[in-house]
Amino acid sequence: MADEGHIHHQIDYIELSVLDMAEAKSFYGAAFDWSFNDYGPEYAGIRKEGGEAGGMRLESSVSTGGPLVILYSENLDMTLSKVREAGGRIVTEPFDFPGGRRFHFQDPSGNELAVWSER
Repeated sequence: MADEGHIHHQIDYIELSVLDMAEAKSFYGAAFDWSFNDYGPEYAGIRKEGGEAGGMRLESSVSTGGPLVILYSENLDMTLSKVREAGGRIVTEPFDFPGGRRFHFQDPSGNELAVWSER
């Protein structure tokens, strides 16, 4: 029997490759208030209510261009400021699209993610 927290054929867990675990944890903690479960120096789980949403894996290199992870924000401008203050590099400034606004950023390891909001 499957765990009730998992949904068949739905995205269940996201892993990010990072170059520096301490720097990645500091960035995501400061920018998005994420907390972590440490599994040694090479892996940290990204906590969510009732479990984990994903993890960060220490790697010697990071490549971009894979699937785009898009996070949701209730206040896009506040999140944009927090990403900048935490050391993220904005690669696409906020833009409007049908249904909201979003921006793209790179974390300190070079992973590109996006954040969107309805406002």
